[in-house]
Amino acid sequence: MSISILFGGKSYEHEISIVSAISLSKIVSFEHFIFLDSSHHFYLIPQEKMNSKTFNQGEYKQCKKLSLKQGDFSLSGFFGDKNLGVKKLLSVIHGGDGEDGIVSSLLEFYSIPFIAPRTSACTLSFDKHLTKLFAKERGVNVLSYQVYERSTPPKTLQHYPSIIKPSRLGSSIGVGVAKNEAELEYLLDSAFEYDNMILIEPFIQGVREYNLAGYRNLEGEFVFSIVEEPKKEEFLNFEDKYLDFSRTSAISQAQITPELESKLQEAFRKLYVNCFEGAIIRCDFFVIDNEVYLNEINPIPGSMANYLFEDFNQVLNDIGIPVAKTIDVSYAYIHKIQRAKGKA
Repeated sequence: MSISILFGGKSYEHEISIVSAISLSKIVSFEHFIFLDSSHHFYLIPQEKMNSKTFNQGEYKQCKKLSLKQGDFSLSGFFGDKNLGVKKLLSVIHGGDGEDGIVSSLLEFYSIPFIAPRTSACTLSFDKHLTKLFAKERGVNVLSYQVYERSTPPKTLQHYPSIIKPSRLGSSIGVGVAKNEAELEYLLDSAFEYDNMILIEPFIQGVREYNLAGYRNLEGEFVFSIVEEPKKEEFLNFEDKYLDFSRTSAISQAQITPELESKLQEAFRKLYVNCFEGAIIRCDFFVIDNEVYLNEINPIPGSMANYLFEDFNQVLNDIGIPVAKTIDVSYAYIHKIQRAKGKA
């Protein structure tokens, strides 16, 4: 099936989205490259223009503008609007606009089939606090945590070291590890620069961490990637993840027991089912004393975690896209009222 890609958006992760799209263009033959700039204009980018220069020098503004219409994007021309012909759209808009549900709502409104979390799933996964509550409700372990607002920051912490995160941001932007009270104030200022709410949880040195991606296919069955054990010194900072988003080469399966892999897949299922259908997500887990804990859900992972799958083109063709329920509006109730008033 013909697949188009949507990237960009107005967020701190705008450039990361561009990196993801450029990386994926090397392994997937997309029909269209649709760029959403920070002013919320859509542009059709020719394949030969899919390079960093097109965006960092503003050359994309010379490309054709697009507009949304029911069921498709359209190009304006001398003889009127022309349908672009989007059959299935992969969104790699990270952070705001993409993972917060704004673009998903827009695509749902215009009935464009797309691969990305639906609006409700975005709401739950974009906010780290809501993600924790959601995971606990689904029976998946999470580390203990505290949430603070900008107006009431903590003066000290009960546990050091602790990791400090903006509640609604990804790619490790604004994230840091406070090893003592002297580092706390600086890291709080850094996190609050990006969000009015932060989340703090214990930082466990040397904890075992595993990443697992997956989706439900056209038959409703779960398809899992290999399990990745990321290599890191402390945690993946912004620079590490920025480079990580450009990955396209496959990696090796983590050396874990079948029992642990089964536990990771079961936790993934609990989080995914009846929430993330239509999306390829990656869940990052901790394993402590052989128990699985959710670290975070990546609803639109960097480069769509393509490197965890053997054949990513097959993944894009295989994923099941939810079909919106059709609602027939008959105006029967209004007609009934009019008849009762003698106005039929």
